[in-house]
Amino acid sequence: MADTLAVETPVPAAPQVSRSVRLAAHAAALTLVPSGLWRIAIALGWDSGFTDEVLRPEEFPGEGSVYLIGLSLFAEALGLLTLGLVHRWGEELPRWVPFLGGRGIPVLAAVVPASLGAALVTLMTFTGAFGWNDADNMGAAGSPEGAHYWLMTACYLPLLAWGPLLAVVTVAYYRRRRRGH
Repeated sequence: MADTLAVETPVPAAPQVSRSVRLAAHAAALTLVPSGLWRIAIALGWDSGFTDEVLRPEEFPGEGSVYLIGLSLFAEALGLLTLGLVHRWGEELPRWVPFLGGRGIPVLAAVVPASLGAALVTLMTFTGAFGWNDADNMGAAGSPEGAHYWLMTACYLPLLAWGPLLAVVTVAYYRRRRRGH
């Protein structure tokens, strides 16, 4: 009798995720890798071309290393959540999750934060891109120049795609989940 009560009704399978949406989700997660590697390299003592007080190579490794590595890992964790929008664990919590494992995830519980995240990330990255060379950003004294400048720019450029890719995957998740129920 106890075994019968413990059995939970499985969440109905949602329609197949298209290859293009799956690729967009993986690309969204990967957009954070270059900037994360840039920050981790600085944290480990690589000379990134900064000469200002905070990011100059003499300060690393040091107290700021934990922050730079933590920020990189946190950002990548957020990016990896995009994969939940194309995988089963984004529809049903894995059984190993205490108290909630095996339960279905309400569509809006995933769509609302993902939509807000996509809008916020898009706003932040595009605003940052338009002010990239301003005096209080990469145009400031002590900022990287030459090859260091271009390498840093190349590492941060993929972030412009993160928000739009997350938005595309979120809309596809919403449509797929609504059709599946």
